[in-house]
Amino acid sequence: MKIKMSFFFLLCPVLFLMFGCGDKDAAPPEAAPVFVIAQKIEKKTVARVIAVSGNIEGSKTARLGFMVSGKINYIAAREGAMIEKGQLLASLDPENYRIAKEIADANAAQIQDEYDRLNLMHERGSLSESDYSKISNGLKMARAQQKLHTKNLAETRLYSPFRGVLLKRGVEVGEVIGAGLPLFGVSDIRLVHVNASVPETELRFIKMDVKAKIYVASIDSAFSGRVIEVGSLAEPTTRAFSVRMEVPNPDGILRPGMTAEIQIPSGREEEVIRVPGEAVLRDMDNTAYVFVVDDVKRRAFRRKISLGKIDENGIVVTAGLVPGELVVVGGQHKLHNGSLIALKQAL
Repeated sequence: MKIKMSFFFLLCPVLFLMFGCGDKDAAPPEAAPVFVIAQKIEKKTVARVIAVSGNIEGSKTARLGFMVSGKINYIAAREGAMIEKGQLLASLDPENYRIAKEIADANAAQIQDEYDRLNLMHERGSLSESDYSKISNGLKMARAQQKLHTKNLAETRLYSPFRGVLLKRGVEVGEVIGAGLPLFGVSDIRLVHVNASVPETELRFIKMDVKAKIYVASIDSAFSGRVIEVGSLAEPTTRAFSVRMEVPNPDGILRPGMTAEIQIPSGREEEVIRVPGEAVLRDMDNTAYVFVVDDVKRRAFRRKISLGKIDENGIVVTAGLVPGELVVVGGQHKLHNGSLIALKQAL
């Protein structure tokens, strides 16, 4: 009997492990709360701005080419290089133009000698007026030809009319080009222009000389400019009006063709909800969302939001949040929808 009882007590732990002696439906232990920092959402009155996109161009741009035809024998710089005012950009083989000038010089000298001799005769009355008129006109024509060939020879060298960046180089050494073809583009970028279009409903709020903020995403930089032109004629298809801003660019960072986001003060105010940029997350399909704190359940729930303009103070939320809610601004990367949280700090 003692042996049987001992066997029973030895077997009980095994049975306990196999079948369990407790509540088999007991919930697993709750995960530890995530410590987060939250900020209370409030509406704030801010200056209303007109936000538009625009393109950058140089304050002065020139398309350059030779006024005579010929074979390219020299090019000074590659596209993107800085060019000084008066710098030689390119030249043509001048030999044919040099020969033509020498012929014109010689012809002018010969006719000048002939004119000097006949002019003495004319002064003495021994030369008819018709012969004198003929030699006089011949000298004028010779001098005109001399000037033309001198000019043509000079036109074989192409200089930059101002300091700027070389935008376009449409020719290579050895190519034969025609007169008047635009081969180079030079743009002065020490001061750049930003061109944009604004809806007709916003045009009346844009004033001359007002300061504007310009953000260029490609170089992640912001600049300050001012409105220098407001269009008076709408674009036929979009019914939008052109607006031009002037932006100092002493370091040459801004280049023609870059796109920019522009904010122009409208002189009005509006109430907005703004959140810190770090609070906004994005999922795989680029949908923006934040984590909103449920104070009663002590949990954070994911909330899809719609975004407005971005500035140094944060991101404007146009839909998805209401004033008074708590948005997670620290620790949000450790959360999933419905995570248990502990407020480390409330702002």
